[in-house]
Amino acid sequence: MITSLQNDKVKYARALQRRRRVRHRERRLVFEGLRLTEEALRARASLDFAFYTEAAGADSRGEKLLEALRETGVPCFQVSESVMIACSDTESPQGLLAVLPFPDLPHPERPTLSLILDRVRDPGNLGTILRTALATGVEQVLLAPGTADFSNPKVVRAAMGAHLRLPVSALGWRNISETIAGCEVWLAAPDGDASYRAVDWTRPTALIIGSEAFGAGEQAHALAQGRVSIPMTPGVESLNTAVATAVILFKIMEQRTADKQRPAT
Repeated sequence: MITSLQNDKVKYARALQRRRRVRHRERRLVFEGLRLTEEALRARASLDFAFYTEAAGADSRGEKLLEALRETGVPCFQVSESVMIACSDTESPQGLLAVLPFPDLPHPERPTLSLILDRVRDPGNLGTILRTALATGVEQVLLAPGTADFSNPKVVRAAMGAHLRLPVSALGWRNISETIAGCEVWLAAPDGDASYRAVDWTRPTALIIGSEAFGAGEQAHALAQGRVSIPMTPGVESLNTAVATAVILFKIMEQRTADKQRPAT
């Protein structure tokens, strides 16, 4: 059992949890908890190593998970409760965490649905948006300058494994523009000219979502060909960023699903 905070692997895991610079230099994420580790196994991610506590290993679900990790060759190290707490980013650790490389997922050559996030700074919102994007068929998520770090532990937890299946890249605006060439670009804004229900989302599309507090920046407005809004009850100014994104993305999925099911003429 590892009991010292001076252990090299413990210091490494703690540095990954605490410092963006270290995560990006090492190109490593930390997945905390049973659910995220299970998602990593399902996605056949290549894990560097895992930490677990005695309590997690004694639990039936945790025992099966550790057995599966060992069968795939992942080094598993038992640690004390105090070490797990020190390595964790949560108040009540589940007793299991894994270190893994940044997923290397290819972006589509001709994307038909891209999501661009401009200055979405809340990690919980970003993670929730990534989870929703995966559920609604988004093919890639592009993070404009000023957006939260996709490797932030809070983002990773809220995304619930979306990192493993959805290409996510932090890019400058010039690269974003090149990446979505050929797509109609819509910006979600409270004062948008069109209702999100009235847009034809079946065409190759890029949707820009701006900051809840400050909206989208000048470069986002310059790239957009139109602005779309969500009708709301009078007196309500705006929705939470993650909620607004979900409303529009599920409408896009609904339209595209109906279009595929429409008989050919």
